[in-house]
Amino acid sequence: MTNNVLRSGAFFWRRSGVFLESIKFEHSVFALPFAILATFISAGGWPDLTDFVWVIFAMVSMRTFGMSANRLIDAEIDSRNPRTAMRAIPAGEISRLAMYGYMTVAALIFVAVISQLHPVTWLLAPIPLAVMVGYPYLKRFTWLAHFGMGAVYLIVPPAVSLALTGTMPLGFVLIGIGSMFWVVGFDVLYATADFQVDRDQGLHSIPSRFGIPTALIVSKGLHLLAVLLLVIAGLVLGSHWLYFLGVALVALLLAYEQSLVSSDDLSKLNMAFFTMNGVIAIVFGIFVVIGEVI
Repeated sequence: MTNNVLRSGAFFWRRSGVFLESIKFEHSVFALPFAILATFISAGGWPDLTDFVWVIFAMVSMRTFGMSANRLIDAEIDSRNPRTAMRAIPAGEISRLAMYGYMTVAALIFVAVISQLHPVTWLLAPIPLAVMVGYPYLKRFTWLAHFGMGAVYLIVPPAVSLALTGTMPLGFVLIGIGSMFWVVGFDVLYATADFQVDRDQGLHSIPSRFGIPTALIVSKGLHLLAVLLLVIAGLVLGSHWLYFLGVALVALLLAYEQSLVSSDDLSKLNMAFFTMNGVIAIVFGIFVVIGEVI
């Protein structure tokens, strides 16, 4: 009996680990700081602990739902791409039925969490869920597909403000748009890895449509717009000087990220995408939060 329980427990944790790896759960760090900083800005300092916890759970469950949907929708495409063929569904490590189960659980958690926040959040809940399901399809139709992923990040700061206060001030919208351009910029950068595969499969992206050199220029331009919008957002919100120092550091880190990749050398693409973007989000979040607290 004890051995059966232990084996069942080990199996559960092993399967959960495979699922979390398949959706790159650790990449929640890209969006989480934006949810956290929006919480502190909304509160004008330390937020209520309960509200803070609900916001974290809402953000993480929404992302988990979205990534589960993404893996299901793109399973066939992933199986034909050497870079993604070993993802959990194409590799047979997780069944489609199991992924549907994980996705359903994440959606239920999200709905349960937002029921504890401002009533307007409940009414608007279908919007982020629809965006999460919709954006994987865009690469089948348009090279503007990157903005589908960006739209997810655009939603986060205004949604946090709505969830906590029932209002959506312009500053939060501008932070959302700025984070969208940041995400679209690094998604364009990362899409250079699949430039030829996308062309072969008839999928759409800026690199596959216009080539890698042009895509890198577009990515730089998007990151410049992101920095400008974050500056304007800070001015609109009347933010502390630490907010602007955080933006300055973001600009420097984005410049370094861009320097890691060239049309002749994509060898540091993973570092530019995975490492640098996590650092950028955390650094910006820390400076904004400290500025709000003091």
